[in-house]
Amino acid sequence: MPLLDILQYPDPRLRTKAKPVTNIDDELRRQVEDMYETMYHAQGLGLAATQVNIHQRFFVMDLSEKRDQPVCVINPEILSQEGSQDDFHGCLSVGAGISDKIKRAAKVRLKGMDLEGKAFEWELEGLAAICIQHEVDHLNGILFIDHLSRLKQERIRKKIEKFRRQEQA
Repeated sequence: MPLLDILQYPDPRLRTKAKPVTNIDDELRRQVEDMYETMYHAQGLGLAATQVNIHQRFFVMDLSEKRDQPVCVINPEILSQEGSQDDFHGCLSVGAGISDKIKRAAKVRLKGMDLEGKAFEWELEGLAAICIQHEVDHLNGILFIDHLSRLKQERIRKKIEKFRRQEQA
């Protein structure tokens, strides 16, 4: 399975709103497998299709300690959100070592489908709720830094530019 290229901020393709999946076929299954491989290689907890330039509504994640419980959610929809929690967020599309604290719902109710086309609803809290909200944001063209103040966004932009200049030197 090939590793996919993860789009990096400020790539405008990260702002594309993903379209619903209409057909679960071998091509989609292959893309999901490639996304798992890419996510594990990059040491991420989740990866939205938008991040690898596939503009369909699905994401993969694995929150297990042993990294042996992969989950794929197709056409995710957050039905409800409760409470709030502040936690640090990072992102494979923003860059290693860049994170900041943002507020997310503490509990979410999620509706989606699995790779067999079976519909489900889950209630999630804690890290799972954070990850779900983060990946659904990606599918809507939103990055975690969009939840930050303009000042913090500018600091992150400058930090990314500096890091990329150092990489090229």
